[in-house]
Amino acid sequence: MKPMISVIIPVYNGGALFDRCLTALQQTLYQPWECIVVEDGSTDDTVEIAYKHGVRLVSGLQRRLGPAQARNIGAQVAKGDILFFVDADVLVQPGTVGHVAATMQANPELAACFGSYDDQPLAPNFLSQYRNLLHHYVHQTGKMEASTFWSGCGAIRRSVFLALGGFNESLYDRPSIEDIELGYRLQAAGHRVHLEKLLQVKHMKRWTPRQMLITDVRDRALPWTRLILQGGGAPNDLNLNFKQRLSTAVAFGTIFGLLLLPFTGWAWLLLFFLALQLVWLNRSFYQFLYQKRGLRFTLMALPWHWLYFIYSGASFVVGLVLFRLGWMEQVMVKGIRPLAVPPPVTKPQTSVE
Repeated sequence: MKPMISVIIPVYNGGALFDRCLTALQQTLYQPWECIVVEDGSTDDTVEIAYKHGVRLVSGLQRRLGPAQARNIGAQVAKGDILFFVDADVLVQPGTVGHVAATMQANPELAACFGSYDDQPLAPNFLSQYRNLLHHYVHQTGKMEASTFWSGCGAIRRSVFLALGGFNESLYDRPSIEDIELGYRLQAAGHRVHLEKLLQVKHMKRWTPRQMLITDVRDRALPWTRLILQGGGAPNDLNLNFKQRLSTAVAFGTIFGLLLLPFTGWAWLLLFFLALQLVWLNRSFYQFLYQKRGLRFTLMALPWHWLYFIYSGASFVVGLVLFRLGWMEQVMVKGIRPLAVPPPVTKPQTSVE
């Protein structure tokens, strides 16, 4: 018997991308399935878009709860045996839901599985292309027996999800690493999570430098540092594999070399050596970029990739200091995490169009 799949999409001011997301989802070939949209206090026409596509809509939220709690709400009303979380800015293929069902049905011992972005993002600007290709490469070269989870295109058995308490909505009330933290709990409980590399969706988000820095530092690096220091550990996989850590150390060495430039000409030699080290350590990624987008794109990506190592490493050091001083919670709760919105005045309601 084929499992029922509940596709759950949290959305805040989804706009045209959300419309395209639902349009693509309606082409799904698999049966049986349902689509649950949790409208997270939007101020645009998100509700009207959801109604137009005839999905199960959870609405009535007067403030943003964040995607963690929105997904948990969707899971509570879901009818499916398998919960398939999809972001509102991705495009699935007609066979995506069926792929999830087949993977979970063929592997009854699996608690969850997740995929990746494809290598053809919708936004044409360089930074969006680069960010998407980086994500694609990291997931496509990661371990199939995963140590984490990804909610942009990830499925989990409903019974397991509810038993673990879902996403940690008290800790993550804004877009953050709620899926990574859930993955750590899955692993700690002895559950298997599979990285299904053929399960791919198209990303539509347009990245800007400001968005990239805010997302990587505020919403990922600092909370991930806290998670690691609180006992979550740092698995040798995906963004935290050995080469990534070594590359971060080498990138920090370039800062030391730059500081030496006013005092000695030998600093140029040090910088050249460190640059060669970075290229060598990440040669497979740069070869991948070259094959996909050519030499010019690859050369443009080098400084962005090295900058990523530098600010990620710096964020970990800052997070480590804050954690040791006992200031991490104060910074996360009062300075970073909350969403600037009014308190709720009504309970969410579920409707079907």
